Amino acid sequence: MKAYERFLDNYASLIVGAGVNIQEGQLLVIASPIECADFARRIAQKAYECGAKDVVMNWRDELFSKIRYQGAPEEVFGEFPEWQKEYYKFYTDKGAAFISIAANDPELLKDVDPKRIAMVQKTNSIALAEHRDKLMSNENAWCVVSVPTVAWAKKVFPEYSAEQAVDALWGAILTSVRANEDDPTGAWDKHKKALRKRMAFLNKYDFRRLRYQNSLGTDLVVGLPEGHQWLGGAEETKQGVEFIANIPTEEVFTLPHKEEVDGIVYSSKPLNYQGNLIDRFSLVFEKGKVVSCSAAVGQAVLENLIATDDGAARLGEVALVPFDSPISNSNILFYNTLFDENASCHLAFGKAYPVCLKGGEEMDKDTLEAAGVNDSLVHVDFMIGTKDLSIDGQTADGEWVPVFRNGNFVE
Repeated sequence: MKAYERFLDNYASLIVGAGVNIQEGQLLVIASPIECADFARRIAQKAYECGAKDVVMNWRDELFSKIRYQGAPEEVFGEFPEWQKEYYKFYTDKGAAFISIAANDPELLKDVDPKRIAMVQKTNSIALAEHRDKLMSNENAWCVVSVPTVAWAKKVFPEYSAEQAVDALWGAILTSVRANEDDPTGAWDKHKKALRKRMAFLNKYDFRRLRYQNSLGTDLVVGLPEGHQWLGGAEETKQGVEFIANIPTEEVFTLPHKEEVDGIVYSSKPLNYQGNLIDRFSLVFEKGKVVSCSAAVGQAVLENLIATDDGAARLGEVALVPFDSPISNSNILFYNTLFDENASCHLAFGKAYPVCLKGGEEMDKDTLEAAGVNDSLVHVDFMIGTKDLSIDGQTADGEWVPVFRNGNFVE
């Protein structure tokens, strides 16, 4: 037996019990790459043991997706089957919980026309807007997790054989999600308490703007809308069921004002987006919108992402993660946003979470827009945190308060 295998049940139980917190008689939808089938089935087994009414598998095949991108006529990428839209609507309306296993080859689609990828992203986002809006407003419990695949593991550990790389990535994942501890649930309870302390610190000051600076050249001011609130760790559905949207998670986050972002920001880690890497990039913002961008790798992909719609060129999330945190201290570049964003302060292009505005989940789109909440077909996180990052927050009376020094919280 592999060293990591004794912790797999811990991990599956954590995902089902704390991640989506499955309720008696509830439906569960699992989206999984076919390479991760063994672990997806393990999650399903735990869900049934916890009282799930039924589990539905939504298998994905990224190798076929490349074949399709390269072989199909372009017009098919602007189509979305009605039955797939109804599929998501049916389970969302039934109150299902959703688990997504995010594990793809970071460079699988590097030879695919970026315009085709952008077209699929936009088409899918339009078709599934209602489903996405409900998840981002916490109407349904959801959780994103990850499991190694050979291609991904070899990207992270290129010096190892395929088997060694997968073993090493399993070890890194299980450590980062605390599944290798004697009491994973207790470890997560302690972790959630620490995140609540940071949320309380930020919510107490009710900052009106944040200023980011580091030696890469980042000098960015991000305005925060009136009524914003910092969240992190566990959230609650509208029915009061606690869930953890990302496992792992090390962040506390809120939303920016869509028209109050100015300055320049530099990426600190590669962004794995739709099977392509975007690396060593910078963005210049004026009045909330990207007015220029540059990338050493993936320039066309970045440009297509930002051009998805008006909101894609604006920010929808501000997230703070200390440099001295477990995933960061592992010194592993995962090439997977779920992990890399939890090793670094980050921002996100696109749609904001309405729950980050007090009462936002009950507001209509016009009211949210008037409050400065960004809307978009996309929500894509990118990493900006560094060891020397400084962040200051400005209060309503104009006082500047240190928030981060040398990459970590001051408190």
